[in-house]
Parts: sequence; C-alpha cells; structure tokens
Amino acid sequence: MTAVLHPAAAPPLSHPGDVAADGCPQRDVTLFHDRPLLLDCGQVLSDVRVAYHTYGEAKADATLVLHALTGTSAVHEWWPDFLGAGRPLDPTSDYIVCSNVLGGCAGTTGAAELGDIPISLQDMARVGRALLEYLGITRVRVIGSSMGGLLAYAWLLECPDLVERAVIIGAPARHSPWAIGLNTAARSAIRAAPGGEGLKVARQIAMLSYRSPQSFAMTQTGQRTRGVPAITSYLEYQGEKLLARFCEKTYVTLTQAMDAFQPTDAELRSIQAPVLAVGISSDVLYPAGEVREQAALLPRGTYWELDSIHGHDAFLMDAQELPDVVRDFLHG
Repeated sequence: MTAVLHPAAAPPLSHPGDVAADGCPQRDVTLFHDRPLLLDCGQVLSDVRVAYHTYGEAKADATLVLHALTGTSAVHEWWPDFLGAGRPLDPTSDYIVCSNVLGGCAGTTGAAELGDIPISLQDMARVGRALLEYLGITRVRVIGSSMGGLLAYAWLLECPDLVERAVIIGAPARHSPWAIGLNTAARSAIRAAPGGEGLKVARQIAMLSYRSPQSFAMTQTGQRTRGVPAITSYLEYQGEKLLARFCEKTYVTLTQAMDAFQPTDAELRSIQAPVLAVGISSDVLYPAGEVREQAALLPRGTYWELDSIHGHDAFLMDAQELPDVVRDFLHG
C-alpha cells in the first residue's frame, strides 16, 4: 500500500557524524492521510503519525534500526556503543533511520489513541515501509534487538523487496510459551492494578527475565538501604523509572503483538536475505539454543553467540566484540 503524505510534511536532512542529542532532533510525519492503512485485524487507520530520527546524509539506501519494547527512535540515547564513526551505525558514511513503532508512546500514533484495536508486527512493518517511501529510501539493512529482532523477522517476511540483509540480536523468530507466559503475567498485573502500579510490577517481572541469576549475584547483593535487599531496591527503582516515561496501554498492545507473531518454519525457510542471528549465552528470556535453532531454518542464516553472564540485556550492558561482528556483517 502506498502512503499518502500529509501536505505539510517535508523530508528532513541531517548531517554526517551528528549524533549529539541537540543535533538529531525527533521529527514526525503524518502518513496514510488520503488512503488508509489496512491492519491485519481488518480495521483501517488514517492519518498515522510517525515519530523518527535520522543520522547521516540522506540517500536511497539506509540502515534501519528497530527498537526494543520500551525503546524509542532516539538511537543515540540507548545504543551509544553502536552509533558513531567507525561503529556499526556510522553516520559519517551511512544513512541511519529509526522510528517509534505503531502503538508506541514516544511520538508515533499510540495505543491510547488506537483504543482496543489490536495491531501486529506486520502492521508496524507496513507503517515503517511507508516512512521509508516518504524518505525516498529503496533498500535497507535492518538491525533489531529484543522486540526489534522479532520485528526484523516481520520485515523480512513483509518487505523482502526492501531488505538487503538483517541483524537480529537477542531475539527468536517467534515467542515460546515461556516468553508468552511472562508477558501474560505482566499484562495481568497491569489489568489488576491499572493507573501505574500494575505497570511497575510488569516492569519488575520483565527485569527479572532481562538479566540472569549470575548477573544479579554480581550486581545486586547486599543492601543499599538498611533492611532492604539490593535487588528489591533495584526492581522498585526500575518500576518507578518506567512508569515515569511509558504508557501501560502501549505495554499491553506491544506485548500482545509480540506474542501473536508466530511465523511457521516454512515461512522462515522462505527468507532469502542474509541474516545474522545473535544469541546470548545466559539469556533466560530468549535462550541461545532457541535463537540458534530458528536461525538454522534460514537459507542464508549465520549464528553468532555473545558470551556474557548478564543475560538478555548483555547487548546493551556487555556488548564486548558484538559491535565489530555486527559492523562486519552489515557492510560485508
């Protein structure tokens, strides 16, 4: 479906190497103004607002970054190890684009505006494709981690003509019963205590799955406040921090979309683009063996494992040689 642009919208230009917060402002555009977006659920959306960041000089081929569940389009804020001169996302030579997903709460049309309309990862990819058309981009290298990795699989299936190659970090091709169960518990907490308390509990559940027992044994032993275990203080802080910046309806909508994304083995075997799938040795949310087994179904899949005790979040807090591996694959 071709996006029809809001008449007031104009393509942005950014500057090579500019990754400082004041040099890469968030922009937004309204898409599907005259022709609506048909969602997988059968409903349609018009005037979809998309918030995004770009880095580097605009060109027809780009690197598309797909953010995690509670992430935003501001890559410079959450992935500094990957963005910059000589890094995998190099604005001195590449055009880099990241948008907040449909249903998000960082500028794009969000779950609070959608009401009870369910969305899918494929819907998110279609909105992303419309943004690329708006920006004049015809080919992309895709990189996504966690939810962004699941979304990368949706892009590979939904937009095979656009995706040149993909890097998928710390994510399977589909959610297991274990991952769905964790999300179900998180959503139940939100529904049981709407208005914020449930979201804080959901975040605590998620944080336990984002790290490993060994990681917490190293970083959260003892007490920071007298009589309160360090892990308790840590989880309470993480819940409060997410509540200050995130929307509980977005949390429900996005986790439901993740759980519903269940491509078959046959669909995975149909993917023809080269794919680098990265597992994390201590990941309890998306075990490395699960990532490896599903990557083996890809005709041009390559598997690499990050050896870290820090669990799922190691791609953020203990990347080690991962940036070099990703850079070589993206530009190989």
